[in-house]
Amino acid sequence: MTGVSPSPVSSVVATGRPSPAGQVVRRLVVYTLLAVLVDIAAIGLAGLLGRALDIDTVLAGNNTSGLAQSLAFTLIAGPLAALLWWSVWRRLADPAERASLAWGIYLSTVLTVSLIVFSVALFGVLAGLIDGDWDGSGAATALVWAAVWAWHERMRRHPSKGPVRLATVPAVLGASYGLVLGASAAAGTLSIVFSAALSRLGDGTLIEGAWGTGALHSLVWALGGSAIWALHWYGARARTTASALGSVALVVLGILAASIATLGGIGTMLFVALRLAVDRTDRLPVLLDPLAPALAAAAVGAAVWLYARAVTQTRSPATRNARALATSGVALAGAASGIGVIVNSALGILALPLAGDNTRTLLLGGLSALLVGAPVWWFAWRPHLRTDATWQLPGRRIYLIAIFGISAVVALITLLVIGYRVFEFALGESGGLLDRVRAPLGLLTATALVAGYHFSVWRQDRASAEGSEADASTPPERPREIGEVILVTSAEPVFLVGAISAATGAPVTVWRTQSEIQAPAEGGTEPGTGSGVMVSVESVLAALDGVTAQRVLVVATDRLEVLPLLD
Repeated sequence: MTGVSPSPVSSVVATGRPSPAGQVVRRLVVYTLLAVLVDIAAIGLAGLLGRALDIDTVLAGNNTSGLAQSLAFTLIAGPLAALLWWSVWRRLADPAERASLAWGIYLSTVLTVSLIVFSVALFGVLAGLIDGDWDGSGAATALVWAAVWAWHERMRRHPSKGPVRLATVPAVLGASYGLVLGASAAAGTLSIVFSAALSRLGDGTLIEGAWGTGALHSLVWALGGSAIWALHWYGARARTTASALGSVALVVLGILAASIATLGGIGTMLFVALRLAVDRTDRLPVLLDPLAPALAAAAVGAAVWLYARAVTQTRSPATRNARALATSGVALAGAASGIGVIVNSALGILALPLAGDNTRTLLLGGLSALLVGAPVWWFAWRPHLRTDATWQLPGRRIYLIAIFGISAVVALITLLVIGYRVFEFALGESGGLLDRVRAPLGLLTATALVAGYHFSVWRQDRASAEGSEADASTPPERPREIGEVILVTSAEPVFLVGAISAATGAPVTVWRTQSEIQAPAEGGTEPGTGSGVMVSVESVLAALDGVTAQRVLVVATDRLEVLPLLD
């Protein structure tokens, strides 16, 4: 039948080429199945190898079900994974297959999972050796999954079959995992050491047992995490990755998380110092108890924060602005919480003048948070350096909207709590009303201050944006080089007056001659100006171009003359 175009399905069948949707589905199924088979085979092989390496386990023994499972996983999933991998590897010679998103997702997933599994098992085995314990099952898991990781890392680095898309994702994820593991373990190590040192200042009850063993255990994890981070950060070149994921990981972990640890640690240290100075109600070991983890968190967080800040200096302006916004947000949260706690403690003093030590301790905690958060927020946000172009900074609008959203949620929750406390008091519950509502009132006060300030900033930004748009839509005014134009003409001058005024921006005074000249000059007349205009508008404007004077005489009759006049 004529006039009917073939459908896409019939075209695919006729040419023998699979449709793009079919290719996507095939890759999704194949790579998902390959990942599952690789994981199952690795689990089975690790189970078999663990029986061989564990000196306390009989190869078969009474646990025949575990052995049967390992054999099934290894001997069934292993060959199937090898066959499917061989098929996939051959297809990767096709540039379209290599550039597929599924290939990059598969490698990123398997590399990250295998890295986490083998590193956790390996560090657990090494930490156990400090106590003289041997974990054969953990060693087998580490060996097998390390082989899986090395195999896939080699495929990722292959010059002709490595992934084109998401090629840097495994390096960024590996560096992020190593940073989190290494930094947290390093903080744990320093905390144990500081606790042992500070215990000498008290009565020796802050730490018990052999603290050195615990510190060595934590040190193994810290060194291992640092090695993983260095391997991916420098070896896999995650440091030079300019991808969006790399920038997000750098800001979230290196700036946001590190600043939280640093400012939290410094705030706790200041709180301990204030309590030692004015609130010695507890025994010295109790007062010093939070100091060791605070010192460790501040030391490790500051090291990561300063390094990440130096790295962001080489990144895009958007990354540097995100760094400032992340630091500002953390400091703002600390300062706002400090204000809320101060209001809470002040209301507590008013409600219970003889409340004593609990309210004073609460007040010191709020002062510590405010004294640490407020200066950092000031230097990160820099309200004193605001310019008209500040609103154009990337991410600023998102930051302000996020502040509004968080403030709205906090305000809603605190209002509900206040209402609940008020109704509870009205229904006859014991206790004072002020004492019931002082905590949510403090939080509501801090939230209102934060929301009010940032709302004013948002309005200023919006006004600046609207002003910029208005300036962009309004053409720039031509500088007035002529103060006034005196036009001498013998015809109706409306059209000519409008053209001169628009071109020069000067007012035009018309002097009419007594009689109109009927003979048209060369160039014709302008439509709609009357038949007596002897010269064209274009010639008048061309003669005025470049003329500068306070007053200019223009004679446009049977001749054209432009005469600048003296003042």
